[in-house]
Amino acid sequence: MKRLKNILALTLFFLYGMSDLVTAQTRNPVVWADVPDMSIIRVGDTYYMSSTTMHMNPGLPIMKSKNLVDWEMASYAYDTLGVIDEFELKNGKHTYGRGSWASSLRYHQGRYYVSTFSNSSGLNYIYSTEDPSSSVWDVKRFKPMVHDHSLFFDDDGKVYMVTAGGRIGIRALKSDLSGFEVGSEKITIIEDADAITGKPKGLPAEGAQMFKANGKYYLFLITWPKGGMRTQLLFRADQIMGPYEGRVVLEDKGVAQGGFVDSPDGAWFGYFFRDSGAVGRIPYILPMKWEDGWPVFGEAGVVPMTLDIPAKQPTVPAIVSSDDFSREKGAADLPLAWQWNHNPDHQHWSVTERKGYLRLRTGHLAQGFLTAKNTLTQRTFGPTSTGEVRLEIAKMKDGDVAGIGLLQRKYGLVGVKKKDGKHYIFVGNAQAADKDDERYEEHELIPINDSQVYLKVATDYHNLKDEGYFYYSLDGKNWKAIGKTLKMSYTLDHFMGYRFALFNYATQNLGGYVDFDYFKVGDVLP
Repeated sequence: MKRLKNILALTLFFLYGMSDLVTAQTRNPVVWADVPDMSIIRVGDTYYMSSTTMHMNPGLPIMKSKNLVDWEMASYAYDTLGVIDEFELKNGKHTYGRGSWASSLRYHQGRYYVSTFSNSSGLNYIYSTEDPSSSVWDVKRFKPMVHDHSLFFDDDGKVYMVTAGGRIGIRALKSDLSGFEVGSEKITIIEDADAITGKPKGLPAEGAQMFKANGKYYLFLITWPKGGMRTQLLFRADQIMGPYEGRVVLEDKGVAQGGFVDSPDGAWFGYFFRDSGAVGRIPYILPMKWEDGWPVFGEAGVVPMTLDIPAKQPTVPAIVSSDDFSREKGAADLPLAWQWNHNPDHQHWSVTERKGYLRLRTGHLAQGFLTAKNTLTQRTFGPTSTGEVRLEIAKMKDGDVAGIGLLQRKYGLVGVKKKDGKHYIFVGNAQAADKDDERYEEHELIPINDSQVYLKVATDYHNLKDEGYFYYSLDGKNWKAIGKTLKMSYTLDHFMGYRFALFNYATQNLGGYVDFDYFKVGDVLP
């Protein structure tokens, strides 16, 4: 009997260890990666989610799921927001921490809409499509910019934009969504949204998300009282113009900013995110029930860390992807997991120039990593993650710097540089960086005669450890740790979790290039 129990235990262990096994109970966060400012809708049996990726392009990611836990990429609403200097990393300008911010995803009369705004351009954007998995979205742009707004289609055919910032207002949009109605002014519907916390004011109420359910209007807002935590507020009214009554509906673990969504079988869920150190802001799903016309989230106001939702929930999120850079005929040049840091220069990269490789050419001189164009990125993820590349370096020119890094203001790099005709493996970081100075420090420089090198970065987000590690190999088998541990820090001037970053930039001469053979992600630290 004991032997039988041991065999059964081992069988269950291996079964439940399989990454593709659908389990009845899953965990929060549902995705341990940077997916902030979520907006979620359900159309039929499919959920769609938009999020913020700031200065990354293509931008405004759209994800899809059948269960609110297993998310995969569907599309991006835009390739770029425009060609101003800030987006182009030109003339000393950049748009780190800005780009586009919180979005509002909606479905209306057979069409999908997602709106956002940009502090860089000063514009609102409303994108629309009949197929959210399509790369083609129509766009309307207009002023004045509305911070953290919510797009809302009412039952009577009118369309509104709810504005946030402590004093909550609403404005009517033109029927074609090309701007605000002529002559319409912002109408204040909540004079002081933060007052209902009864605490000293800190961050004014923002993160607006407006919904209608059971004949009532529900407006979600977040606030951050002084000495407190990010807190979820909810206001409701019988008429869109009010009067509104409000309450605090969630104050636990700092989980806040989002809304609610129902399932095909009639269950309700809340969706929010949590600040989680250097990995970024990570999404949580909460069970929800109705009491006296109010949503009640979690378990007596406590955010549950497990969910009774059947899902696969792989350790490596499906919104992150390894890539061997081989492309079938008709396939996209880059899978949707990839995003460029700022606007790319399409003349200086290719996955077709040499089949099975990503070629990054130097087309611009850069002062350092953060000013380099054509840095290609993906999210890191928790609790641990690794990114590995094989890099061919024979065609580098003097002054070229190439490799893989962990991108944020306080970044870390491992790679190869060419100096006086010789190649060197290097490692360094900008751990001491501030808003106006990279303060990059190099820690090791190792001469090599090889034409290729293997490089790896790793992250450890256990219990907010937030450390980054760097490795190299000359054969892909024997790895050596190199440099100092990077103490990663989530800085608000970048406003984004750390990213894997493939880079090649020139500091002296243009026209050199490197070839990346593959990019491989994993979840086990070396």
